[in-house]
Amino acid sequence: MEVKQNASSVSAPAWAVIGDLVRSREAPSRAETQAAMLAAFARVNKLVPAIQPLTATIGDEFQAMFANQRSALVATLAVRLALPEPMDARFGIAHGTYEVVGASSYGLTQDGPAWWDARSAIDEVKRRESRLAGLRTWLHDGGLVNAYTLTRDQLVSDFTGRQRRLLLGLLEGVTQVELAQREQVSASAVSQSLRRSGALAIFEGLELIG
Repeated sequence: MEVKQNASSVSAPAWAVIGDLVRSREAPSRAETQAAMLAAFARVNKLVPAIQPLTATIGDEFQAMFANQRSALVATLAVRLALPEPMDARFGIAHGTYEVVGASSYGLTQDGPAWWDARSAIDEVKRRESRLAGLRTWLHDGGLVNAYTLTRDQLVSDFTGRQRRLLLGLLEGVTQVELAQREQVSASAVSQSLRRSGALAIFEGLELIG
């Protein structure tokens, strides 16, 4: 459930997420890209409770705010899985206080350490991408959690469209039998795909971190 806040209020610490689309300028249609991004956000916002739901801001950037680390990690993963191929996104995540300083066409305008550090974190993703092509997520002062996201991101970067759909379905609470029906394959094929792709390891890793 979204939490309403008044302008000029300083809030308790939360998890800020700043994201952007990868190589969005190469897309043949910016309008279709924007529509696909918003559709993905709608799906993820339904899945993950947020203080501030995923919202497009300027250009290909977006942001969100979550009450806990697990929600931020689930949401950033789910966005990548919900975007249609070949679209992808990167994220900076940070924990800290924030202040509502006004309003804009896309909601309340916020400032503060959580947002500054999230910006620093997404810059760190961009800096490391030259060596780690699959990296998409970085937590400011994330410690060992970044070891998980680095591995998670590399696996997801190599996923097929079906593998992305299957993991997203797991996050949404869909059973493997239902996933098999959606994909028109056997339940055994779904189980094998989830194991071999690393999707189950990603899913259970979220539970351990959370």
